[in-house]
Amino acid sequence: MAHPKRKHSTTRRDKKRTHQKLSAPAISVCPECKQPKTPHCICPHCGTYKGKKYVEKKEKKPKK
Repeated sequence: MAHPKRKHSTTRRDKKRTHQKLSAPAISVCPECKQPKTPHCICPHCGTYKGKKYVEKKEKKPKK
């Protein structure tokens, strides 16, 4: 395997890493409950997608 003759500088290393950053996830607003959600997915808060109810949300029972 080939090895570098000289050490790469930190500037050169960092220039290579500039494209390896994470991007923020896309967020849209649910038209029913106005809560943030991921696009093209069922809303985790109210359970609707494109105006139709797909998931019934259960009420949490308090622990005794």
